Amino acid sequence: MFLALWVGGLVVALILVGLFVFGLRRRLIQRSGGTFDCSLRWNVPEEPDLSGKGWVYGVARYSEDQIDWFRVFSYALRPRRVLERSAIEVVARRLPEGEEELALLSDAVVLGCLHRETRLELAMSEDALTGFLAWLEAAPPGQRVNVA
Repeated sequence: MFLALWVGGLVVALILVGLFVFGLRRRLIQRSGGTFDCSLRWNVPEEPDLSGKGWVYGVARYSEDQIDWFRVFSYALRPRRVLERSAIEVVARRLPEGEEELALLSDAVVLGCLHRETRLELAMSEDALTGFLAWLEAAPPGQRVNVA
């Protein structure tokens, strides 16, 4: 009986520590500012896939001339993807359709992009999208910007 209570307490403590580390990691990512919630779908086929598969919820952070994208449900302190401003080309903008609406946040807008020949989609709020497009257009003089 005592052993079962001790093991149960240990399991609860480990779960609480895990949740604390998730929260601490998110605070560390957001500490430098310039972050926004952003779902990502990498290597998207040319024809739209409305099944909702492939979307990963994350947090993006502006970092000079790049966007660092972190998975929310991860313990890694390094970004999962790094998108350079000069390599991002916006090719489409749309609202989520079909089962995508269930996979994304309720107010999300989907932005189709090319990054170094790789097709990807970013889903973010309308406010975050306005900031993202302004950041893209604010590239230093002499850099190519491709916003559709």
